[in-house]
Amino acid sequence: MSTAHTNPETTTGHGDISTGVAGGDSNASATRITPGNALRPEDIALEVRTGLVKPSGDIAEYALRLGDDALILAQRLGHWISRAPELEEDIALGNIALDQLGHARSFLTYAGAAMTNDDGSARSEDDLAYFRREHEFRSVQLFEQPNGDFAATIARQFVVSIYQYLLYRRLTESTDETLAAIAAKAVKEVDYHRDHSAQWVLRLAGGTEESRKRMVHGLRTMWPYVGELFRDDDLTQRLAEAGAAVAPSSLKEDFDRLAGEILSEAELEVPDVPAAPGGGRHGKHSEHLGYILAEMQVLAREHPGASW
Repeated sequence: MSTAHTNPETTTGHGDISTGVAGGDSNASATRITPGNALRPEDIALEVRTGLVKPSGDIAEYALRLGDDALILAQRLGHWISRAPELEEDIALGNIALDQLGHARSFLTYAGAAMTNDDGSARSEDDLAYFRREHEFRSVQLFEQPNGDFAATIARQFVVSIYQYLLYRRLTESTDETLAAIAAKAVKEVDYHRDHSAQWVLRLAGGTEESRKRMVHGLRTMWPYVGELFRDDDLTQRLAEAGAAVAPSSLKEDFDRLAGEILSEAELEVPDVPAAPGGGRHGKHSEHLGYILAEMQVLAREHPGASW
């Protein structure tokens, strides 16, 4: 991968911080993190405080979308800790949730650099995670869907991990160096998530009659929300034309191919189900998001001065 180029309209550079995947540890995963290969949330926060980076309004909105996706998914996956069907899966899902939380921290810290609190300070990752209302979140509706049984969670994770892998792989070439650096770390982690979910799809589909039935049901439950992942709008079109972001629709062909290969191996079909309306990118959410936010935000709102 080539080094990202600086776009003077979006952000300044990062000195000697590497933004390339090729120079890092190809084995990095949810259990093998490689700090230093790319930008950490703390690095971004420092650059924000010292004025080295400040995203444009469009870049901040885009980062907010990706951060909200990861934040909500991390919260959903965290519910499986101590509840997964085996101890190893407790650890695996917990680590995937932690990876997603790390992505959320980075994207939200960067987005907050272009947003201000009442005192004029940049909004922190905690400000954005804990002190926004439901309609201010920009996650797509797939991420907020209930866990259901284990097969339903695997179905959601199967879709999400392929989508995020394709997205972050392309985003490493962003002309915005901060987005590229976040993606450089994230893509290695979601590649593990992709393999993990694919193996479970195969295992459940090829297991017992009951496990296969549940896998089919899980895919049918989650598939109505797949289309929203690949919808372009004015923001993504502008940023994609500038080389800073990825047009969601440009990922659809590769998604269909990769998902189709696994489903074919599992002798499963792509579900033929009506598409859900969506609208999460613009603050239109299902009834499920409010419950997630209540779990996340109740203590923070009751104790706004606390350090989390």
